[in-house]
Amino acid sequence: MRGIITTMEDGLGVLEDRRRVHVPFAYPGDYVVVRSTRRRFGKLLARNFNLLEPSPLRQMPRCRHFGTCGGCLWQGLKYRAQLELKKEIFGKITRIKAEIKGSPKIWGFRNVSNFIVTTDGIGLKEYGNPFGVVRLKECPVFSKRTPEYLRALRDFLKETGLKPWNLRAKTGEVHYLQIREGKFTGEVMVNLIAHVEPSEGVLEAFKDYFSFATSLYWSLKHDERDDPHGEAELIAGEPYIRERIEDITYLIHPNSFFQTNSHALKLLLNAVEGFTDGERVLDLYSGVGTFGVWLARRGFKVEGIEINPFAVEMANRNAEINGVDAVFRVGKAEETPIENYDTVIVDPPRKGLKEAADLLVKSGVEGIVYVSCNPKAFKLDYERHLKKAYRIDGAVLIDMFPHTPHVEAIIGLVRKE
Repeated sequence: MRGIITTMEDGLGVLEDRRRVHVPFAYPGDYVVVRSTRRRFGKLLARNFNLLEPSPLRQMPRCRHFGTCGGCLWQGLKYRAQLELKKEIFGKITRIKAEIKGSPKIWGFRNVSNFIVTTDGIGLKEYGNPFGVVRLKECPVFSKRTPEYLRALRDFLKETGLKPWNLRAKTGEVHYLQIREGKFTGEVMVNLIAHVEPSEGVLEAFKDYFSFATSLYWSLKHDERDDPHGEAELIAGEPYIRERIEDITYLIHPNSFFQTNSHALKLLLNAVEGFTDGERVLDLYSGVGTFGVWLARRGFKVEGIEINPFAVEMANRNAEINGVDAVFRVGKAEETPIENYDTVIVDPPRKGLKEAADLLVKSGVEGIVYVSCNPKAFKLDYERHLKKAYRIDGAVLIDMFPHTPHVEAIIGLVRKE
């Protein structure tokens, strides 16, 4: 089967002839031949394919691992074309016309990376292969220091004899190395996720090999799930690293979520602020207070609700160190009384608002700022619920994720008269 890629779907090029085939790392205008396919996630996925003639939208990828690593499906696409495609796809899904703002940096922008440590190598997951690992030598979207981090890890494992994780057998001792960087502070957090508690000798070696870290953690993992999560224990240095976005300092901990693109975060915060009106603001799904603390600094009176108690603790710490008028509480979004607020900020999980959408419709709130990286979830929330009481007042897209199909949308909703 051969032909020209006509469009994109879920980040993959689409080839339509007798069948509809999704081709990874292919873009509109590419002329490809697909030699074999497999069925996955309810679609035909090209497995063995060749690029015969490249699209004019193509560029030379910077990373040597492009095409096998699952991190950057769109690195072979010119950046301006990436932005146009994201805007087009968002518009097709939501029927909303929105401007898009590109990331100020498209290389070295990620502030966190999770390197998997396995018997087949250390690096990142291979695209389309749950047991495949790309043995990483560099990561241009994360950090110039990636080789340094990986070298320290390999030397540490060699000295201590700790066993890497076996993805198939689900056995081993070290599973992930998570690195976080404060892009504007220069601080570095190293967090090793392991299935064993460290001995005194192992801890001394850990501190020696990662002596450059501002904050050094060992996270004990109690399950066999393939994710970079564990019970974090501070080994050396500071309990948090800091990131500075304009006049706001954010504390970052191994178990707290923080937007992955520090350089584009200011654009996201400004967009949220632009749709925020009135005096009293409710930050629903407030997390560590990323939006709430920023808005409080700009004079809004902010209250936040978040289901995760640890995130609430972090949010209140962020409010305290910045000296702003914001209070965050533990609670479920769908059980929160919404009254006497002028604007509600919602940044729900990927599945969307669900029950909380009806709560917003019944409230007297004049404005909603909906933040989402999943336009399909927003569309469902709006068409099924929010449309009853609100109209769309505008939208802005912020490219928080260069070289991937994802984009962050900020949508302003105002109550119908």
